[in-house]
Amino acid sequence: MKKYIVLFAVLAFVTEISAQQNYFNPTVKVKEYLEPAIPHPDQDKEMKDKMSKLKKKPNILIILIDDMGYGDIGVYGGGVAIGAPTPNMDKLAHEGLQLTSTYAQPTCTPSRAAIMTGRIPARSGLTRPTLTGENPKVNPWASENTTAKILSQNGYKSAISGKWHLGESKGSLPNEVGYDEWLGFGSVQSEYAQFVNEWIYPDLINKPERLAAIKKMVDQNILTGKKGGENKIVQPISNIEELSKVDQVFANYSEDFIRRSVKENKPFYLIHSFSKVHNDNYVSEGYKGKSPAAIPYKDAIVEVDDIVGRLMKLLQDLKIDENTLVFLTSDNGPNEDVWPDGGYTPFRGGKGTTWEGGVRVPGIAYWKGMIAPGRISDGLFDICDMFNTSLSAAGVVDKIPSSNYIDGVDQLSFFLSDKGVSNRNAVFMYSETKFMAIRWQEYKVHMNVFNTSATRRNLDQSTIQSIGMSPWVYNIYADPKEQLSQGHRYFEWGIPGVMGLIAAHLATYQKYPMKDIGLKKPGAE
Repeated sequence: MKKYIVLFAVLAFVTEISAQQNYFNPTVKVKEYLEPAIPHPDQDKEMKDKMSKLKKKPNILIILIDDMGYGDIGVYGGGVAIGAPTPNMDKLAHEGLQLTSTYAQPTCTPSRAAIMTGRIPARSGLTRPTLTGENPKVNPWASENTTAKILSQNGYKSAISGKWHLGESKGSLPNEVGYDEWLGFGSVQSEYAQFVNEWIYPDLINKPERLAAIKKMVDQNILTGKKGGENKIVQPISNIEELSKVDQVFANYSEDFIRRSVKENKPFYLIHSFSKVHNDNYVSEGYKGKSPAAIPYKDAIVEVDDIVGRLMKLLQDLKIDENTLVFLTSDNGPNEDVWPDGGYTPFRGGKGTTWEGGVRVPGIAYWKGMIAPGRISDGLFDICDMFNTSLSAAGVVDKIPSSNYIDGVDQLSFFLSDKGVSNRNAVFMYSETKFMAIRWQEYKVHMNVFNTSATRRNLDQSTIQSIGMSPWVYNIYADPKEQLSQGHRYFEWGIPGVMGLIAAHLATYQKYPMKDIGLKKPGAE
C-alpha cells in the first residue's frame, strides 16, 4: 500500500509539473523543423471558411519602412501630436488589424532577413548590417529559402522595390535569391548620403583621395534586374537631389509592377521597401516643410504616408483590395543616435538594442472583407511570422523545405478570425548571435541587457552586460519603459517556466546550428 501511495504522489507531482509546463508552453510541434505554435481550432476553421470563398490566389503586399519608430504613426501615439500627420497609415489601421506587440530585430539587415526567410538571423548568419564595401565571406543565400522563391515556384510573380541591404556580391541580390524582378539599391540610405553632404561628412568629401577610394567600394546607383539576368543601372545617386527622389522612383516601380501583374492575371508578392526614414532624410520635391514640424525627418514621414496612400488607392482602383493581404511594419525602432533625424518611441532605448524601443515596432494587417476592421490586439507577433503567414495565404505553407529550422509561426488564422488571438507563445530576442531577452504574455525577461553610457548612443556607445543571479523582469503592462526590474520580488512564480522556454529554444541549435558567414567583429567574443 505504501508503494502505491508513493507512486500516486510521484504521478501527482509529474501531473502538476506537466500542467505548469502546458501553461507556460501550450504550443504543439507539428514538424521538427517548424517553431511550435498554439493551436486554435475554432479560429483555424473560421480562417479556412473565409479562404475557401476566394476565387483566386490572393496578392501579398508587405510595406516595410526603414527605422520608423513605434510612436511615429498617429494610431500609435504619434502623427499630429508630434508634428507629422499620418492619415493613410491611420486609415489602414482603422480598417484592419492594429498589432501593439509586433517585434523586429534590433537593426535592419537582420529584420529583413527574418521577414524573407522566417528565421532568426543567428541561423542565417545575417546578424548585423554590412558596412561600406563589406560583403560576407560566405554567401548566406546559398542555403536559404526566401518567401519569394517558394511563391515564384508556385505561380506567383514576385518582386522587391527599394532598399535591399542583404548583400551585394555575386549571388546575393534579389533576382539571384528568388525574386522574379526588382528595382532598388543594394545598400542603405546613409551609404549614399555620405558622398553627397559635405556639411555632415566633411572629413570624407573634402579629402579627394579618400573620397575616390571609398567611392570605389560602393555601387552608387539604383539598379534593376530580372531572375536569370544581369542587373542594370536605372539612375545614379550622385547628389542630394537624386537621393531625395529615390522613394518616388521606388513607388513608381511598385505601382507599375502591380499593374503588370494584374494585367497578366497573376497573383503577386511584393515587398515595398522604403529608403526613408533612415538617415539622412532628404525629401522629394514638394515635401520640404510640408509637415507641421517642418524638419527633415517629419517631412519624410509625411512623404512615406503619402506613398502608402498611393499604393492603397491603386489596389482600390484596380479592384484588388479584396484580394490583397497588406502588412505594414518597420524593420526596427528609431535611430536615436542620429537625432533629430530619427523617430519616436515611447519605450526605453532605440535601434540597436533589445529594449522595447529597439525592437517593438508598428504592425498593421489589412485585407478588405477578410480582416475585420477596427481590431486592436496585443497578441505577440514576430516579423519572421510573415514568412509562414504569406505562404499560408498563398496555400503553399506545406512547401516549406525541411532543410532549415523555421522560427516563424503561421498567423493567418490570427489575422482572419474576427476575434483571433496570436498563435505565437513567445518572442526571442538577439543581439547578433547573443541571446538577450524573451517576451512572454505581458512579461519581458532579460538574460543580457544593453548598457548605454550616453544619451541617444544606442549604437555608438553601448555595451552588453550579463544579469546577476536573477533575470531582469518587467511587466510590460505596468512598466512599459522597463525602468525597474521586479523579477525576484513579483515574478518568482514565472521565472522557472520562462527559463524553460528559453532552454527549449536554445536546444534547437543542436540540430540546426548557427551559421557563420564572416560578420563577426574582430576581437569580439
